[in-house]
Amino acid sequence: MIKKYVYGTPFETEAVMMEIENAEGTPEYGKVCCEQKFCFEYEMSNKDMIFGLGQSNRGINKRGYIYISNCTDDPEHTEHKTSLYGAHNFIVISGEKNFGLFVDYPSTVCFDIGYTHSDKLKIECEYCDVTLYVIEGENAYDIVKQFRKLIGQSYIPPKFAFGYAQSRWGYKTKQDYREVAREYRKNHIPIDMIYMDIDYMQDFKDFTLNEQNFDDFEEFVKEMKQNNLRLIPIIDAGVKIEKGYSVYEEGVKNNYFCKKEDGSDFVAAVWPDDTHFPDVLNKEARKWFGSKYKILTDKGIEGFWNDMNEPAIFYTPEGIERIKKSMKEFIEKNPSKDDVWFMRDSLLYLANNPQDYCAFYHNVNGQKIRHDKVHNLYGYNMTRAAAEGLQEIDNNRRYLLFSRSSYIGMHRYGGIWTGDNMSWWSHILLNIKMMPSLNMCGFLYIGADIGGFGADTTRELLLRWLAFGIFTPLMRNHSANGTRRQECYQFEKIEAFQHVIKIRYRLIPYIYSEYMKAALQYDMYFKPLLFVYQNDEIAREIEDQLLIGNEIMIAPVYTQNAKGRCVYLPEEMMMLKFLSNGTIHTEQYEKGYHYIAIELDEVVLFVKKGCCIPIAEPAEYVEQIDTKNMKLYGYINSEYLLYDDDGITKQYQQQNYKTMKYE
Repeated sequence: MIKKYVYGTPFETEAVMMEIENAEGTPEYGKVCCEQKFCFEYEMSNKDMIFGLGQSNRGINKRGYIYISNCTDDPEHTEHKTSLYGAHNFIVISGEKNFGLFVDYPSTVCFDIGYTHSDKLKIECEYCDVTLYVIEGENAYDIVKQFRKLIGQSYIPPKFAFGYAQSRWGYKTKQDYREVAREYRKNHIPIDMIYMDIDYMQDFKDFTLNEQNFDDFEEFVKEMKQNNLRLIPIIDAGVKIEKGYSVYEEGVKNNYFCKKEDGSDFVAAVWPDDTHFPDVLNKEARKWFGSKYKILTDKGIEGFWNDMNEPAIFYTPEGIERIKKSMKEFIEKNPSKDDVWFMRDSLLYLANNPQDYCAFYHNVNGQKIRHDKVHNLYGYNMTRAAAEGLQEIDNNRRYLLFSRSSYIGMHRYGGIWTGDNMSWWSHILLNIKMMPSLNMCGFLYIGADIGGFGADTTRELLLRWLAFGIFTPLMRNHSANGTRRQECYQFEKIEAFQHVIKIRYRLIPYIYSEYMKAALQYDMYFKPLLFVYQNDEIAREIEDQLLIGNEIMIAPVYTQNAKGRCVYLPEEMMMLKFLSNGTIHTEQYEKGYHYIAIELDEVVLFVKKGCCIPIAEPAEYVEQIDTKNMKLYGYINSEYLLYDDDGITKQYQQQNYKTMKYE
């Protein structure tokens, strides 16, 4: 059961797709105060666990900390950070009572979940213009599925998007890309995509190509496709201010950019230096910006990743003036330590300064809306612009599309990657814990920068991360300019990487099938153990093992120098260990704790009792996978319901299912 409570005059975010009548009275659960600001309070019992919040820090159970929905460009994902790139305001309270809350509010929302007071849940918004959805259900899993129907079907990418991808900020020429393609193919390491970061553009201008390094780009795209590789370019939020640049001139002429209060175009510096931000909350501007993707699809491009769309701001002219004024005062006096620290912080907070987010406006249906009041919707609507533009280009074709910043509702238009993480072991664990929380909020096409974006990876770290990344729908190795090169062929004993990534391709029929079921049936691809094993007290507390689809459980290794790990089985299961010689070792284990040895070049998964899964022969790209001659592994006399389709068109709506019997 879903009830909708409306307070004040909420901004229409279009996060919800289902029509729900406004409820009268007050919510049955908790206490709502809506005088000067919105506040929801609820006394938690000792047994209550709190789930949701999508792309947020720490664990699957969110109890015990504070989380702030405020889309933020911050690559330092340390435990004390309260805001990351996404704003996903859905939580589930699971315990003596079971209910979910979706706080549909486009600006900052604070979730204090037992942080200030250990037994109190407190949700606050600055203004009392909120739509609150309260969802009752039998358990947490039931509530999530109801919420998923409320917000609409998740984005479905093309099948090639389930292949392995290599990326790096720093590829600048055709030769850079040819080298990646050559080394992967020469070493027989499977791969389907190479990503293009900002250096492919001319002076970092959206929808342009570097004239010197990417002349005759259409032929280069064809060359890559002949090698069964697709190029996936980045698009940033900021449009460079430059006379003669058509995107800039069209945007200025038609008032498609965000404005300052005086009506002039807002200026912020990002990669191209001074830029304007497309007003993607404006329908006309959104349609215009989305139409620009055709410049690259006309050259054969079939996918994009949208970046810097919190929107990230390096600085503004006004911010520079504030610094100059403070610096002048600093120079003219004998500074104390407090003055020194103030100047340090002033420079540090020049980027993404809250004052700058209060200084520009959107035109929404003729109404002037200050950006900070709808800040969390920007990345969502940039990706919506792209999705709607791509739909205009070809209504029946699936394009790959994902974003860095997001709000609930964007899950219908694209996926997300978890942003600029680091080459830290702790970030493998954070990656693991974040996946089911994102699924709860509708985001299914998800993954992290495997190996870590910032800092320097190691061979061991990359192999262990790949062994988990095998199971994430978005499987991309990405790193920052200036860090250690982390393409798989850069390390010794390349055959270990070859073997691990081949396992991904052997599992793609299952991964794709379970992804499609989750998308079409409003379900989860990643689940915490407790969503299925609800009466198992041990399973309730396990956060480093996940269920994938309906048949398997994984227990990734995420610790340096570990030779294996302890695994808890909530029921009898069949272990499948993919060995380095290409064979699969199977062994049945009883319910309980088991230590499983796992070498760096091995991958382990567990098939649930009474289930089986299809496994294909190795392939080096998705279109080479033979889905007609697969073998089933697991329990004899079981069945698997396989979903498969052409992977390109939207004919998935015909629901192509086939029952496979393991006899």
